[in-house]
Amino acid sequence: MPAFSRLVRFLAKDGKIYYGDAILPGGVTDIAQTKKAHIITGSIFGKHEVTDQVADVRLLLAPLALEDVRTVRCLGLNYELHAKESKLPIPKYPVLFYKPVTSLAGPTDPIPVHGMAQESQGLDYECELVAVIGKRCSDVSESEALNYVLGYAIGNDVSHRDWQIARGGGQWSLGKGFDGWAPYGPGIVSSEVIKDPQTLKISTRLNGQTVQESNTSDMIFNVKRTVSFLSRGTTLLPGDVIFTGTPSGVGMGRNPKLWMKDGDVVEVELENVGICTNKIEFAKDTAKL
Repeated sequence: MPAFSRLVRFLAKDGKIYYGDAILPGGVTDIAQTKKAHIITGSIFGKHEVTDQVADVRLLLAPLALEDVRTVRCLGLNYELHAKESKLPIPKYPVLFYKPVTSLAGPTDPIPVHGMAQESQGLDYECELVAVIGKRCSDVSESEALNYVLGYAIGNDVSHRDWQIARGGGQWSLGKGFDGWAPYGPGIVSSEVIKDPQTLKISTRLNGQTVQESNTSDMIFNVKRTVSFLSRGTTLLPGDVIFTGTPSGVGMGRNPKLWMKDGDVVEVELENVGICTNKIEFAKDTAKL
């Protein structure tokens, strides 16, 4: 079991990067409000210690360093209303796709939009509960599955619907795998703190307006069922990151469509975890000499 309650990875005021256990004021649960943290030594996925040393937090980073991430698995159509707004059937089995680890980003990082993704409209938001595997597991039962989860974060499965669907050749990853298109955080709340991940409010705000609002209780495949299913014949490793699907309210499902634009600010929030706030930044063409 992890020694920490709320894992953060941060740039400290001394200029160094640490893992830490967030120190929050009484009554505050949003890890994004972290100003100080107890430094953690050792391996996050092995033997580690939450020390008495306290560091000032200058900037919260993606909760896991890229070298500590194994894979980024994602579920599609995992909320019934989202499947309906996508005009797709309710899945009988979890719909799995992958994002590259380079899509991961921090809770306040800009979301870069490459010129390739500016060729047409279709830039969309998706708030998602993110589960992080903490122990190696294979063919784990649903009743034991949550014992292998390190903790939970909130993430945004940023998507370009044109590249995902019309230009994706039947595969979704092309329209979802651009650099920086999976911001998550603002930390990882231990599974010892969140014992039941299916009771949490989840939402998205675009430029301050609520566009998604649901509860993780509405998932078709809950976290323990998802982890159990994904471990069948495929070993899950410490550092595997699982985006568990988005509720209804995405821009694609609206009439008229609601696409994100250059300069937009998107916030995704998960109860008892916190908020990721990211600004859309369209890459500008630069002349080559």
